[in-house]
Amino acid sequence: MHIKKNMIVRVISGNHKGSEGKVLYIFPDVNKVIIEGVNLVKRATRPSQDNPAGGFVEKEAPLHVSNVLPVYKGNATRVGYKYLDNGRKVRIAVKTGDELE
Repeated sequence: MHIKKNMIVRVISGNHKGSEGKVLYIFPDVNKVIIEGVNLVKRATRPSQDNPAGGFVEKEAPLHVSNVLPVYKGNATRVGYKYLDNGRKVRIAVKTGDELE
């Protein structure tokens, strides 16, 4: 998967196009990611110890991984891979060829 946890990503299609945020969770088995502050939905919750009043809670919903790209130096870029001389496989930004952290 070209997205990793704690990366800054930009949404490139859908209702939230252009939004940026940090990746909170990744679900590789269904190819979905949850991004901080993007795709917020309201859910009704029952009263609990953490939330004694109950009511509506806003939380992030998952987006498909194909709708997001990592941000590198302020621009969304695709991710490529290459092997170094010592045999290590690294991720690179396709536009610039620089190694991604």
